[in-house]
Amino acid sequence: MSHASTPTETTRGYATPAVVQFSIFLANRVGKMMELVKWLDEQHVRIAALAVHEASDHAVVRVVTSNANVTRSVLTEQHLTFIESDILVVALDRDHTLSDMCRFVLSAELNIRFTYPLFGWEGGPAAIALAIDDPTMAGQILRRKEFRLLGEADMPSLPV
Repeated sequence: MSHASTPTETTRGYATPAVVQFSIFLANRVGKMMELVKWLDEQHVRIAALAVHEASDHAVVRVVTSNANVTRSVLTEQHLTFIESDILVVALDRDHTLSDMCRFVLSAELNIRFTYPLFGWEGGPAAIALAIDDPTMAGQILRRKEFRLLGEADMPSLPV
């Protein structure tokens, strides 16, 4: 597992480390979540973050995984409806707190649409998934404030 994300150069200075969130539409029935987890497990894809938003007839399951390409293939093979979004994953610690992160983002007048925590992993940082209006600008601001942004390569993976 990589412990540092190296930014990619762009015309704006750098590209935010890419983390893909999948919003998956599942029927709100017993066993549907287990099927999803089993399909990913069978392909040795680890779910690093999970948030479920339930409605009466369906649920929207937001996941961040250790391998977006394999996740995309699994969802397509299983004929599941899903949407992909780029999100920020921000490491938090004693010197880089959630309240500081929110303050810096607010000072740029950026809207945080939703957040959810990532599962802990051995030796890894506490981290939060952040859906925000302008992830590139937010990433640049947080980097200048010395926050660590995580990319897909930083996501924990299952032993094969």
